[in-house]
Amino acid sequence: MKEMWSSDLVNMKPYVPGEQPKDRRYIKLNTNENPYPPSPKAIEAVIAAANADLRLYPDGECGLLVDAIAEFTGLPRTRIFAGNGSDEVLALAFRAFFAAGAKARTPDVGYSFYPVYAAIFGTNVEYVPVNEDYTVPVGRFIDSPGGVVLANPNAPTAAALPLADIERIVAGNPGRLVLIDEAYVDFGAETAAGLIEKYDNLLVVRTLSKAHSLAGIRAGWAMGCENIIAALNTVKNCVNSYTVDRIAQAGAAAALRDREYFETTRRRVIATRERAAAALRGLGFEMTESKSNFLFVTHPEFPAKELFKALRERGILVRYWDLPRVSDRLRISIGTDEDMQTLVAAIADILGKKRP
Repeated sequence: MKEMWSSDLVNMKPYVPGEQPKDRRYIKLNTNENPYPPSPKAIEAVIAAANADLRLYPDGECGLLVDAIAEFTGLPRTRIFAGNGSDEVLALAFRAFFAAGAKARTPDVGYSFYPVYAAIFGTNVEYVPVNEDYTVPVGRFIDSPGGVVLANPNAPTAAALPLADIERIVAGNPGRLVLIDEAYVDFGAETAAGLIEKYDNLLVVRTLSKAHSLAGIRAGWAMGCENIIAALNTVKNCVNSYTVDRIAQAGAAAALRDREYFETTRRRVIATRERAAAALRGLGFEMTESKSNFLFVTHPEFPAKELFKALRERGILVRYWDLPRVSDRLRISIGTDEDMQTLVAAIADILGKKRP
């Protein structure tokens, strides 16, 4: 059935997104979605954009969205690139800087889309083992033989490097691109956006899916020097000049401008995360210090895979990977306080039945 496929695609292992089941109603704590709705102003902008102008192509330069990103970040427009979610931005960046045998280093426990990009674009990746506590060994990413790709906070570990260590990595790789994926930075980590004016080898990628509750419209952006942004635009315009539609641009721009709503919801997620982490520690769980909107947990007396199945039977979805170094861990997205209370109660019940 694959006779017409490109030869390099036949054995390709694509990215596997989190489960989106339709067989029943679940408490979804498996895909790191924000438990709160988008800004009302974003919803209003989306509704207003659904008008007769949809017959026209959107602005290929994403002027409305880029202006809002510039206001949000304080960077000039020339240092910003808007894309159809951060996953598209990351794919374009791999093609622009790490294709055709180019070298790059990334942690061996990291965002599972990176190996897919590497495979499809022909990147020669060195996977650097994270420390036993899942922190990133900063020294191994200095003087890399090629570029560096690093999520901060890292996924799925939830651990974050301080800005000083990120700067060490950027400064330690002159002439080589350092890509910092900041999908979860708004939940407690330090953004590297302020380093962009200082370093011409830094690319910072962001998304509106998490802290801005806009996973459903696909909008993200990148920040870097003019040369880096020009490379991203070149790749984009070789593939699709209109990557962000009118509705997405309008909703994303409105969400970015509603700073008060953004601050309120992200603080709610952080507060809920800390309460849930304390409750799970009280049940015997161990976890990394999370600076994201999820927890990365393990229990010394209960296999992660069994707990994953038991929770699913109770209508609660979390994320499990049957892979080396993480098969004893679960990633649990932060939901509402009610969601997390239900989770903790279910786990307490499961553990209670397992124990003598």
